[in-house]
Amino acid sequence: MARILFRDVDVIVTFDREGRELSGGWLLVEGNRIAALGEGEPPPGPSDQVIDGRGKVLIPGMVNTHHHLYQTLFRAVPGAADKKLFDWLVFLYERWRGIDEEAVYVSALVGMMELLLSGCTTTTDHLYLFPQGKEKLIDVEIEAARELGIRFYPTRGSMSLSRAEGGLPPKDVVQTEEEILADSERLIREYHDPSFGAMLRIALAPCSPFSVTPELMRQTAELARRHGVLLHTHLAETLDEEEFCREKFGLRPLEYLEELGWLAGDVWLAHLVHVHPDDIEKLARAGVGMAHCPSSNMLLGSGIAPVVDMLQAGVRVGLAVDGSASNDHSNMIREARQAMLSARVRYGPEAMPAREALRLATWGGAQVLHREEEIGTLEVGKCADLALFDITGLEHAGAADPVAALLHCGTQYADTVLVNGRVLVRGGRLVDEGLYKYIPRQREIAARLLGA
Repeated sequence: MARILFRDVDVIVTFDREGRELSGGWLLVEGNRIAALGEGEPPPGPSDQVIDGRGKVLIPGMVNTHHHLYQTLFRAVPGAADKKLFDWLVFLYERWRGIDEEAVYVSALVGMMELLLSGCTTTTDHLYLFPQGKEKLIDVEIEAARELGIRFYPTRGSMSLSRAEGGLPPKDVVQTEEEILADSERLIREYHDPSFGAMLRIALAPCSPFSVTPELMRQTAELARRHGVLLHTHLAETLDEEEFCREKFGLRPLEYLEELGWLAGDVWLAHLVHVHPDDIEKLARAGVGMAHCPSSNMLLGSGIAPVVDMLQAGVRVGLAVDGSASNDHSNMIREARQAMLSARVRYGPEAMPAREALRLATWGGAQVLHREEEIGTLEVGKCADLALFDITGLEHAGAADPVAALLHCGTQYADTVLVNGRVLVRGGRLVDEGLYKYIPRQREIAARLLGA
C-alpha cells in the first residue's frame, strides 16, 4: 500500500465539523484513504513519496455538481454569447446537433482536465442531447473519465419534446420516452457503483420539467427510486421559464416539480435563481439539494440565486461551473470566487466569506451528491481526494490570510491534486502529459461544428 506524506503545509483546511485549520501541518495518505493528519512533526515511518507543503494550502478536492462537458466545444460562440437563455438554446441547438462520439470524448476529456487542474476531484455531467444514431454518448464520457482518473458522476439526461411538440430543440436531438427509459436502466445496470469510495455513479436527469412530458418525469423518478439512484434537473433558471410554466401548466416551476413528485431528498436542482420564500422552505423541508452556478447565471443575465437564503433555511448547496457555453470555463477555484462575489453583490460584504465559498465547493458539493461520508473534508478514513495550492507566486504576493487568498487573489490552478490516492497533477501540470494532445484536436472539432 503506497504511502504519501504531505508535510510542513502552511495551512491544512479540513472543513470538518469543527472547522479545523492546521498550521504547519502534515497529512498521511495510505492507499486511497487519509490515514492521519496533524500539526508539527509527522510520526516516524517510511513514505513512498513526500510532498513539501511549505508556502502552500491544502484543501479537500472540490466537487462540481453540474456541468455539460460537450459544451467545452462551444466557448465564446459569436451570435450566442449575448443572448438570454431561451434564445441562446435555440441558436446553439443548431450547432450542438452535430456532436458525435469523438466530439463527446474529446470535449469531456478537455473539460475534466481543466476541472482537475483547478483542484476539482469529483465532477458530475448532465448530458441530455443525443443526436439520432448517437445513443451511447454517456459511455464515451465514462471512458474519458476513466482515462483521466477523475471521480465521475454522470447523469443520464433526456429530452422528448421537440419544437413540433412545443419544446425548444430540433427533432433530431430528442428521443422517444421508451428509448430514454431503456437506456437509463441500462446505464444503471452497467455502471452504477453504490459502494464506499466508488469512482463512478449514475443519476437520472431530464433536461428540464418542460423539455419532457409529465409522464416521463414521473417514470424517471420511479425508475431512479427503484434502483436507488439520485435525480437531477434544471429549475427556476430564468423569468422566461416561470412565465412558460405558468402558461403551460398554470404553476410556477417549483410548484410543477412538486406536483410531479420530485420534491424529495434524492433530488438536486441546478440554478434555482427565481424562487419565492415559500419555495425555499419547501426545498429545505424536502431535503432537496442545489447546484449553484453563479458564472453561468451572470453571463446569461439570468440573475443571482438567493444562495444565502437557501443556506440559512438549511438547503444543501454545492457549486457548479455549468456548461462551458455559458461560463465559459471549467475552473472550480474561479467558480468559488464567483460564488463569493455574487453573494456579496446581492446581500452585502459579510454574506459570503472566502471560507464559506470554499466550503460550498468541497463539503457542500459532497452533501448535494450524498457523498459526505466519503469526500468533501480532510478526515481520517475519507477518500484521499486533495488539492494543494501554491501561494508563493506573484498573484498572492502580500496576502496576509493564505486561505482567503485562494479566492481574493488570482488563483488559477492547483499545484498538486490527488484523486483516490493517485497523484494526477504535479507542479501545476497533469502527470500524464499525453493528455495535452487533445487540446489541438478539440480546436479542430469545434471549428468543424461551428462551420469555421
